[in-house]
Amino acid sequence: MSRFIDTRPPGARLFRTRVRVQWADIDAAGIMYFAAYWRYIERAEMEFFRDLGFAYEKIFETYDFWLPRVKTDAEYFGPALMDDWLELQTSIEYVGTASLRWQTVVMNERLGEAGARFTLTCACMDRATRKSKPLPSDLRDALRGALAPER
Repeated sequence: MSRFIDTRPPGARLFRTRVRVQWADIDAAGIMYFAAYWRYIERAEMEFFRDLGFAYEKIFETYDFWLPRVKTDAEYFGPALMDDWLELQTSIEYVGTASLRWQTVVMNERLGEAGARFTLTCACMDRATRKSKPLPSDLRDALRGALAPER
C-alpha cells in the first residue's frame, strides 16, 4: 500500500465526523470492505453541508437541484477493522460556478494515521431539466468560505 501524503492546503476549514466500523462493513477477512467506505463518505458530506447551515434533507427541495458525482477517486493506506473509530476529515478543495470538489481523509484512531482518502467532484444539475445550473449563491458563498485562503 502507498503511504498517505497530506495534500490539504493549510487554512482550509476541516469538517470532522466520527464513525465506528460495524459488522456490516467488514469482509470475510475481518477488514472493512472497500465499498463500505462510500456510505461513510456520504455521511461526511451530509455533515459538512449541515455544518455550513444547509440541512441535507432540505437542500435539494429548497434549491431544486441535484449534485451528481462526476468524478470520484479513492486511495487506501491501511485496513480498518471492526469496532475501529474513524474520524472523517473533510475539506473543500474547489468551488466553481456550477461544481465543487472536496476531499475526505479517513483517520483511523487505532492506527493513529490515515487509512484512506476520497476525493469527489459534483456538478450542480437542475432537477427538472437535468442540465447544468449555477450553485445557489448563498450555498456557493458558504462553500467558498471554507476554502483555504489564497496565498
